Amino acid sequence: MAQTKLRPIIMENARIAFRNFSGNPGKFNAEGQRNFCVFLDDQLAADMAADGWNIKYLKPRDEEDAPQAYIQAKVNLRGNRPPRCVLITSRGRTDLNEVTVGILDWVEIANVDLILNPSPYDFNGKSGISCYLKSIFITIEEDYLERKYADVPENRLDTAPERLKIESGGRIPIDPDEIVIEDEDLPPWAQ
Repeated sequence: MAQTKLRPIIMENARIAFRNFSGNPGKFNAEGQRNFCVFLDDQLAADMAADGWNIKYLKPRDEEDAPQAYIQAKVNLRGNRPPRCVLITSRGRTDLNEVTVGILDWVEIANVDLILNPSPYDFNGKSGISCYLKSIFITIEEDYLERKYADVPENRLDTAPERLKIESGGRIPIDPDEIVIEDEDLPPWAQ
């Protein structure tokens, strides 16, 4: 029987947990593996499980509660098509990259909209559907002070004098596009 092509899952106002966008090692995670879990309602979980997605269930805290369905989404920022990760605040939206995406591990979330991509696998006699993040837009819950000072321009450490960056133990970011080498800066043998 031929399997129909699976479509991405679009979820608005999603609930996510066990966030590890930074790829920190832990009890259930090897270093560098970025992922998070998305809670699913019963019908969506049943539909996805029928298609072969790897749906898991959290044990309920109370005996009378039902187990909570969820799926772990992988965040592959080094692939050919890295996911789009966007942070939404009252000041606008910010695209996050491999360095800055870790902020999503600790922000207080007001809303999450996301798209999950299916990726079929058949390896060592096991087959199923892996779940990869395609895009995520996270609106953060801003507190009173964040809203009050939203219009105040930021002073960033990466714009401070080089001496302060070195003394503070920070790394000095270098943008290769900003490096200009004049002929007089070159040693005589390189001119």
